[in-house]
Amino acid sequence: MRYRALTVAREYGSGGGDIAGIIARELGWRLLDKELIEEISRREQVPASEVEAFDEKVDSWIHRITRSVWGVGADGISPIAPVDVFDAGKAAQLARRSVEEAYKIGQCVIVGRGSQCVLRGREDVFHVFIYAHREERLRKIRGRVEPGTDVDALTRSMDAERIEYVRLNYREKWLNPYLYDMMINSKGQYEKVARLIISAMQMVPAAASS
Repeated sequence: MRYRALTVAREYGSGGGDIAGIIARELGWRLLDKELIEEISRREQVPASEVEAFDEKVDSWIHRITRSVWGVGADGISPIAPVDVFDAGKAAQLARRSVEEAYKIGQCVIVGRGSQCVLRGREDVFHVFIYAHREERLRKIRGRVEPGTDVDALTRSMDAERIEYVRLNYREKWLNPYLYDMMINSKGQYEKVARLIISAMQMVPAAASS
């Protein structure tokens, strides 16, 4: 197998993160998921909890508008020292940098963070999108949230945030099939799906190696 990396985009609750972990373990590759949060936390000396709060999120429109005038005096002209604020925009920039660096090293499985867009066009990267039936997703999520949580609303919100993250940062549609080499329904069969993805990577060799 000549692929340098695998990107895994996933619907919330589809098990995409679990499947990515299985693949990384099977291949002996590095996994970038929660590890990416820890890496950014170390680099920026920002608490991991704060990084996680902005992970795969977008800032509000008012925040994005006001951010453009930070570093400008009250008169709107005179420059002042810029304010270094850690926000969703900063988190996305750092995530992109980490994805690019991981690709250069190779042998990595990268979960979300627009990695299918960051590494789009790289012939030695395999891109997967994992989805699942809604009831299967809701059942999985119910098992890991506090009782009384509106699981349906949470699921819709998380997917909406991922759609907007890709749209805002990469001007691309999250569900664009041309971003992916494979789109697969997990059906709760994580081990089987992981093996299918590995098999596909072995059966369809990277173009760069042909």
